[in-house]
Amino acid sequence: MGRVVVVTGVSRDPGSRFARLLADDPEVDRVVGVDVVPPRGDPGPVRFVRVDIRNPVIAKVIEREHVDTVVHLGLVATPAEGGARSSMKELNVIGTMQLLAACQNAPSVERLVIRSSTAVYGASSKDPAMFAEEMAAKRTPRSGFGKDAVEVEGYVRGFARRRPDVTVTMLRTASAVGPTVRTPLTEYLRLPVIVTVLGFDPRLQLLHEDDLLAAIRRAALSGVHGTFNIAGDGIVMLSQAARRLGRPTVPVPAPALGAVTSALRRVGGDFPTDQAAFLTYGRGVDTTRMREVLGFEPEHTTASALADFADSTPAGVASADRVDALGEALLTVLGTRRG
Repeated sequence: MGRVVVVTGVSRDPGSRFARLLADDPEVDRVVGVDVVPPRGDPGPVRFVRVDIRNPVIAKVIEREHVDTVVHLGLVATPAEGGARSSMKELNVIGTMQLLAACQNAPSVERLVIRSSTAVYGASSKDPAMFAEEMAAKRTPRSGFGKDAVEVEGYVRGFARRRPDVTVTMLRTASAVGPTVRTPLTEYLRLPVIVTVLGFDPRLQLLHEDDLLAAIRRAALSGVHGTFNIAGDGIVMLSQAARRLGRPTVPVPAPALGAVTSALRRVGGDFPTDQAAFLTYGRGVDTTRMREVLGFEPEHTTASALADFADSTPAGVASADRVDALGEALLTVLGTRRG
């Protein structure tokens, strides 16, 4: 008998793709995908169960299916994915707490994989060149997805203490990019004009979407306990990324960034204001443990992941109307007038 795996968050593309990938693995007997809405397209061999992980019913699913491996991909990074900010926090934090409670009471559960984020390290002028897993944030995220991820990790560590018999693997993944993935960062980089913070050029360390799925698969099947940074080798500066994408940049003073990002959302952009520190300083992570302990080697570097994303995002994609609307929004926010 192979492994029986529950995958959360299968209504979104990464969760759906991962569930199908794992279901085809010879080490896996069956995969049960759970979410509040079904995945788009054909789920293939994945059995979908409509359930909200904030509901105790998730415990019955785990018990009924005799699940031995739980892969939690249900965290959402923007309010646009989860409704209002309060709903996003409830799904991320309360949902994870309910899932952990279900796992704690299920004797069959042997492995737990959590997709966290390098956002737990925050971003500040005092950051090291590369964050290792044992390092704490110099400035702990106080809002948004980063704060949720910090809280989630705290609850997962508590679960690991209560169930030492369960192998717990925490994956702190860098920002994923690729032809199909849609994240706050990819939506920002798809804008016709990239707004930057005046006087700063943040570091970007990226993870190709295919490597993201491969890393989660490795964690689910290897049974390696611990916390791991998952990212491609190398970094690119935001200015370099903009040039490679064929996007012009508009530097704005840091105090105006919140208002500008709000204006971007009105013309089709969606980059949360809680990412202001990341847009200012960027972030880099050390991936030694990923290779030496988890035994995972990404196929893509940061540069090649960006190149693949650029190939799927042609420079001339924006309409003239959208560019004009963006220009008007920026002019309004910056308090200028057309001559």
